[in-house]
Amino acid sequence: MTCLLTLEVDMGDRGPIPKRSAERRRRNKDDGPAIAQAPSGPVNVPALPEPDPNWHDIATDWYLSLQQSGQAAFYQASDWATARYAAELMSRILSTDRAPNGQLVAALNSVMGSLLTTEGDRRRARIELERQPAVKAVPASVTAIADYRSSIGG
Repeated sequence: MTCLLTLEVDMGDRGPIPKRSAERRRRNKDDGPAIAQAPSGPVNVPALPEPDPNWHDIATDWYLSLQQSGQAAFYQASDWATARYAAELMSRILSTDRAPNGQLVAALNSVMGSLLTTEGDRRRARIELERQPAVKAVPASVTAIADYRSSIGG
């Protein structure tokens, strides 16, 4: 007789990407754990090793961009070590002349997802980066226009 085992899986990393808290309509339903907020710009990061000079340019750019990203506020030393590992793996994938191996690309995407590098990964983890408000142009005041007209003789 064969016994089948079932595994229970938390659904935090599957399914549709949740909306940002500002985009949600229903506010009377409990959405689960509170959403952690962090600034979207650079944060104070510990002294980190420089990127390996042998890395591919894209891997170097990705690694350096993590230091300027808001989710870095949540990173610990082990997360930075994981980021170096991901950059090394990315560099090896990008530096080969052969077509990318699908399993390696999937593994890299998984590591990058665990570092919350995309907005979808952060939303699933209930982390939102506060977006900087767009700078709006201030319209010229009526007095400034009237002064301008009078200065040109109008």
